Amino acid sequence: MPDRLTVLVTGGAGYIGSHAVLALRDAGWPVAVVDNLVTGFRWAVPEDVAFYEGDIADSALVAKIIEEQNIGAIMHFAGSVVVPESVENPLKYYDNNSAKSRSLIESAVNGDVKHFIFSSTAATYGIPDVSPVSEDTPQKPINPYGMSKLMTEHMLRDVSAAHDMNFCALRYFNVAGADPEGRTGQSTVGATHLIKIAVEAALGKRESVAVFGTDYDTPDGTGVRDYIHVFDLAAAHVLALEALIDEPQQNHLLNCGYGQGFSVLEVLDAVDRVTNLKLNRIMEARRAGDPDSLISDNSAIMRSFPWQPKYADLDQIVTHALAWERKLGEIQG
Repeated sequence: MPDRLTVLVTGGAGYIGSHAVLALRDAGWPVAVVDNLVTGFRWAVPEDVAFYEGDIADSALVAKIIEEQNIGAIMHFAGSVVVPESVENPLKYYDNNSAKSRSLIESAVNGDVKHFIFSSTAATYGIPDVSPVSEDTPQKPINPYGMSKLMTEHMLRDVSAAHDMNFCALRYFNVAGADPEGRTGQSTVGATHLIKIAVEAALGKRESVAVFGTDYDTPDGTGVRDYIHVFDLAAAHVLALEALIDEPQQNHLLNCGYGQGFSVLEVLDAVDRVTNLKLNRIMEARRAGDPDSLISDNSAIMRSFPWQPKYADLDQIVTHALAWERKLGEIQG
């Protein structure tokens, strides 16, 4: 087992970051969190975790955290994630996701942090010509969100070649669900994730669910995506950390998905099954830039890490998301 260095989780009060904090703690890793709380929630971070409210571009703050907490690795989740917003406001995304990542990486180099794990995305592939998508599939982002993440991947490659730091970039497919123990979940107001929207509708928080496009080249005409449970994703980050420590000369660029896809209608059917309700579905026109199908080839991560997903079941993902949505209603009063 690698030495238990302290891990700085950026964006640790957000959706995926808060799950990573729990997964690290469950595995015995010391953790510190930095989050500006623009989209994160202070209550999502356990009270006994060192918490710093601030921005990752504040190099003085990050240097202070690295020194105070003796940080040996960074898991970087902080950033903006709404694709349509990135098209409307590209400079926000190039600032939050690219420029601020550059500042954070510089702080890591200056602070002699040896390991860096980056929250990347399948959006770096754009609209691929093939599905499933492997890591060798050309990366041709079609929106500023995907491009801003790809730029950070390139920065990490170059910095790793020039400095004593290795990295892992995990390219997420469609993240969904919530902590099985109900400790955290997707809490962002106005989230655009399908399963989040569907469970909100099931609980009466929305009147309907929009289905964007019914004429795709898929079995039922709706878009097919690879949905991964957020806690399996968090577990992959812990394994990535261990791999980076075990092999300090090795970098990893890996897809994070289950290698299976579900259509929009299949997801809504799953919510109907779990809730014993019938969601009100509104058929809408396609959205620009949505591929017919986006499924991961996950053979590389299965080969690279001893990753054994525990929650690769759509109904279970929906069940956990629904349970969190109910609890969130209690938290928010």
